[in-house]
Amino acid sequence: MRIETEPDQLSSIDFYRLLTNLVIPRPIAWVSTVDEQGRTNLAPHSFFTVASANPPIVQFTSVGRKDTLRNIEQTGQFTVCLATRHHLEAVNATATEFEAGRSEFTEVGIQPEPSKLVAPPRVADSPAALECELERIIEVGDSFLVLGKVVQAAVSDNVYNDQRRPDAQLLNPLARLGGSQWSALGDIVTIRRIPLDAWDGVEGTERD
Repeated sequence: MRIETEPDQLSSIDFYRLLTNLVIPRPIAWVSTVDEQGRTNLAPHSFFTVASANPPIVQFTSVGRKDTLRNIEQTGQFTVCLATRHHLEAVNATATEFEAGRSEFTEVGIQPEPSKLVAPPRVADSPAALECELERIIEVGDSFLVLGKVVQAAVSDNVYNDQRRPDAQLLNPLARLGGSQWSALGDIVTIRRIPLDAWDGVEGTERD
């Protein structure tokens, strides 16, 4: 048996809670921006993914108009820093709705470091950061989809594996679940795609 629910049967906040408890786990964009006065802002956004590989574009969603969105509209730049399990308390603290102009870097005690190509700083102890130039902002319902072209990727050398790729276990990324729940990496399973010329069905599947 399933519980069937149409969006208009719930309030918007209740359907939002349903969605965010189902679409899990969600990676976190820890987004750093500056305003026109050069004041820094740092906030987590859990509606985050890659939009395009060529050109390299990442996207995150601002649910409503927030300082992050306003700063990007003003300056056209932002930095996405990787949030690790180690950063849980700090990431949660930067979600506090400080008034505009108060820097989460200062309030939470996070050490910034200069970015190479954009004005917003990076989180100094984050193992990876993507420096972005604004590609476009798309209004979607009560939210704003922010797409940024990656102009610089800065990754700590100690999170690369023997194949010279960033390693998931070494990165130890933090993820968002529903409500007040978060998660870290669990089991990692490796399975390769099946080439069409090697296709012979899936084990345990009956075929005519």
